[in-house]
Amino acid sequence: MTNKLKTIIVDDEPLARKGLAVRLTAFDEVDVVSLCATGREAIEQIKLQQPDLVFLDIQMPEINGFQVVQALEEMQQKMPLIVFVTAFDQYAIKAFDIHALDYLLKPVDHDRLESALSKVKHTLAQAKDTAHKEKLVKLVSEVTGNDCEQILAELANNSPVSMSQYSDVLAIKDVGETTLVPTKDILCIDAAGDYMCVHTHDGTHILRKTMKDLEQLLDPKMFLRIHRSTIVNKGYIDKFGNHINGEYYLILTNNKEMKVSRSYKDKVKQAVLG
Repeated sequence: MTNKLKTIIVDDEPLARKGLAVRLTAFDEVDVVSLCATGREAIEQIKLQQPDLVFLDIQMPEINGFQVVQALEEMQQKMPLIVFVTAFDQYAIKAFDIHALDYLLKPVDHDRLESALSKVKHTLAQAKDTAHKEKLVKLVSEVTGNDCEQILAELANNSPVSMSQYSDVLAIKDVGETTLVPTKDILCIDAAGDYMCVHTHDGTHILRKTMKDLEQLLDPKMFLRIHRSTIVNKGYIDKFGNHINGEYYLILTNNKEMKVSRSYKDKVKQAVLG
C-alpha cells in the first residue's frame, strides 16, 4: 500500500485515546489525523477528514459508537473502515464478530493491534469496503433498536444481547447538519404538511418523514398514536379526559393539551388507563 491510512481515534477516555495514538506510531502505514473525545466530535471529524480507518470506542456518553455509525449512515457519508475498541471481554464481544471488521480489547495489545491493521489493509486491497459497510449497517439496525445502555449492560454482564427493530435515536437533517435526538426525550410528534414536528423539552425539530415511517421506527411500548397526525410519548402523558362536547384529549407533563381523535379513543384509553 503506497498511501498511508488516514486514521481517526475516538475514545472518551484521554489516556486510552493517547495510548492508542502512541501505539500506532509504531506502524508507518498509519497517519493519525484526529483524536476525538465524543461521538459528536467524531461525526464532524469523519465528515471533514474522510478517513480510511476509525478506531471507535463503543461505550461513550451521549452518543456511543453504534450511534456514530448510525448517524454516518443517515447522513449518507462515505463509511470508513471501523475497528471497534471496547472493554468488554471476549465472550461478550462475540455478539459483534459477524458484523465488525475487527475489534480491540482495552488495554490494546501491540500484537492484536498489528493483526487488526493487517485485516484493514487486506480489506482495502480486496475492495471489501462495501461489504464492511453493509455489515456495519446491519449491526447498527439491530443494536440501536434497543436502549443502547441496556445492550451495553447485557454485554458487560455476558448476557445474551436482545435485539429490536426500533430505533432509540432519530437522526434529523437540517441544512447540512444532523441532530441526533434520543427517542426517550421526544414529548410528541405532529404533522405539518409533508413534514413532522418533533417536540422535545429543548425545542422542536423538523423531520421529513411520514407518520407511517415514524410508526415503524418508534417503539410502540413507548409511543402511542392518538390522531392520524399525532404521536405522543406515553412517558409524558399526565392526564386523559373528555370535554363537554365529547372530544377526548390528553395533557402532557408540560401542560400541552393534545386532541385524541374518536377513531383512536379506545386504543388510547386502554393504553393510558389499562
